[in-house]
Amino acid sequence: MNPRSLLLLILPFLLIQGALRASTEEAEKRLKASVDKVVAVAKSAPDRKALIAGVKPVLENILSFDAMTRRAVGPGWRQFTPEQQKEAIGLFTTLILRTYTAKFTPGELPAVEYKTASSTAPNRVEIPTTLLYKGSRYDVIYRLEETDGAPWRITDVVIEGVSMVANYRTQFDSQFKQGGADAVITALNRSVSESK
Repeated sequence: MNPRSLLLLILPFLLIQGALRASTEEAEKRLKASVDKVVAVAKSAPDRKALIAGVKPVLENILSFDAMTRRAVGPGWRQFTPEQQKEAIGLFTTLILRTYTAKFTPGELPAVEYKTASSTAPNRVEIPTTLLYKGSRYDVIYRLEETDGAPWRITDVVIEGVSMVANYRTQFDSQFKQGGADAVITALNRSVSESK
């Protein structure tokens, strides 16, 4: 095979790799900026209430609560009415915010070590990290997606090998089978109340 033919065969692969690398870098940049903002809020927040208020807009900007709720509910999501979907997203958002902020003590800052990101599919990136906090070490993988020209958003977080979405899906699937959308919303309301 002559060099020109070889180049024609390799060129599409190189172009795809370049595009994936650029996508991965954009996703990493967006995640790091968001993590830096959360750390800055955690550093200055005098209490948990201020921490929640401070990180809420940052997390709403980087987390795709719609996608996370839809995936956590699973196939039953299509049987929710639009009103039930909206309520479920609102409750799930509150639950995640409270659960997330409950892990942090205002003034104590985590250290995040970023590892090599990878593109798992077109418009999907996984960014593995190691989180050092209060003397403990956690392996955390952020799964981000880019859809319809929107910026990269987190659609799942895998902590120590456990997917947050899959974990909730196990719970919600059981509740949905027992009582449909109303049972899931009741369970979400209960979880939100318990997370105060």
